[in-house]
Amino acid sequence: MGDENIREPLLKKKYYENCSGCKVEQAKELNKGLSILNLSIIWMVVLCAALPISSLFPFLYFMVRDFNIAKTETDIGSYAGYVGSAYMLGRSLTSILWGMIADRYGRKPVIIIGVISVVIFNTLFGLSTSFWMAVIMRFFLGSLCGVFGPVKAYATELFREEHQAIGLSTFSAAWGIGLIIGPALGGYLAQPVEKYPHIFPKDSFWDKFPYALPCFIMSGFAFAGAIACIWIPSGRRRNDKVVLCDLEVTGSNSKNNLSTYEGKTAYIYLPQTPLEALGKGSNGANKDNMTKKNLNLFLNWPLMSSIIVYGVFSLHEIAYQEVFSLWAVSPTRLGGLNFTSDNVGDVLAISGVALIIYQLTLFPYFENACGPVSIARISGVLSIPLLQSYPFIAMLSGITLYIVISIASILKYILQVTIVTGLFILQNRLVEQHQRGAANGIAMTAMSLFKTIGPATGGAM
Repeated sequence: MGDENIREPLLKKKYYENCSGCKVEQAKELNKGLSILNLSIIWMVVLCAALPISSLFPFLYFMVRDFNIAKTETDIGSYAGYVGSAYMLGRSLTSILWGMIADRYGRKPVIIIGVISVVIFNTLFGLSTSFWMAVIMRFFLGSLCGVFGPVKAYATELFREEHQAIGLSTFSAAWGIGLIIGPALGGYLAQPVEKYPHIFPKDSFWDKFPYALPCFIMSGFAFAGAIACIWIPSGRRRNDKVVLCDLEVTGSNSKNNLSTYEGKTAYIYLPQTPLEALGKGSNGANKDNMTKKNLNLFLNWPLMSSIIVYGVFSLHEIAYQEVFSLWAVSPTRLGGLNFTSDNVGDVLAISGVALIIYQLTLFPYFENACGPVSIARISGVLSIPLLQSYPFIAMLSGITLYIVISIASILKYILQVTIVTGLFILQNRLVEQHQRGAANGIAMTAMSLFKTIGPATGGAM
């Protein structure tokens, strides 16, 4: 009975007034359910920031051609590459900085600034009248939209531990859907005067700025996202009070996970090692005891190794996206599928719908059962035979080919997002709360650097 009396007070937490972090923790204590409002806002913020990333690729060739900067037709691809890489270059230079700012001043201001930058610079990119204007607008868009790192940290802090998997899976799903819907909007809505002359007359505003319409629509969605950010909690800041237990515990014995208080024994439930707790899934981890406080992030080898793996899979992801589209539309005599652009769009749309269903329903259960490390390993291993099957899929034809390639695409995106989300969870659990913004900034920087060489690597292969 004495032990039980000690165990209960240890679980009580003390909250401080005017502490944004305490307010978040108190809200999680009072509401043990999943906040659909916060989940929806995270979805919207990530989606509006992800849409512009690859939306320009369907019309980039024509945009550069209209700038009349390329002397020959073969030079258009080179100039298009500069425009396409400007975003990732800007993001790789500022991701760590935005993460540090988010740690110091809170996640919410950084998120709002990032979403507003999408509204401004994506709109200006659509109105570009010269090559250098397009490059500069994309660079500023990547530099100032430091949303992704803070949102990943935010999704970890905003939800209770048992709901963190679905919070981060929502991030990954919105990211993946943005990379699918963005190019679709760019392809369908660019040059509207040529495609929809009965709606957009010649010599109108849309004829002068043929690539503005998709950018305007995405910027409008981002504007709605900026307004929605008003209702999200402020999140934690570095100078917030740490949530404390009411009882001071001394004489810790890590071997038996016991502590003494006034001569009595109290259980404090410390995991033996961080990776052991991570391997048990969401319910087996005690975040407050899994990390070394104030450890230099670059000396945190588990974190750095997970970031390296994340960078490698990011390179693989963008290379796959480029190669798949080229392979699908290539003629059968060259080993391709001889698909039309509409066929490719249909396959990607089906994959996107399946991805949403998986992320919001099945992934949290898999992560809870296996843990982020195991689920990432399993998905990585399963990706190998799946990719090896693609050359054999090209031997099929007709409706059989369409069904099989759709299934393969669904499985590929599911495995890919499972790996990435598992790494997101791992990275956020391996650092203290006040370092999460910077840690995610480092991860986004690594991802951006790898993705700058991904298209070139994929195209060369």
